[in-house]
Amino acid sequence: MADAISVERFIQQLETLKQEMDAGTLKHGDYDQRLARVIQELRDRKLDADRPRITAAIDDALKRGVIT
Repeated sequence: MADAISVERFIQQLETLKQEMDAGTLKHGDYDQRLARVIQELRDRKLDADRPRITAAIDDALKRGVIT
């Protein structure tokens, strides 16, 4: 089994997707596929963090507009 994914890496992947969507370099279908891959990777490998750390990272990403 592969190593768990760091919270930082997960948020970085979400930031990259958002930046590419905002720049218009990523089509909606491609966005959907890449987001699905990120989610599947999380299911397979899990996050390397406890619930409070994950919640804090997601809250921060929400405040910065990375996720809505």
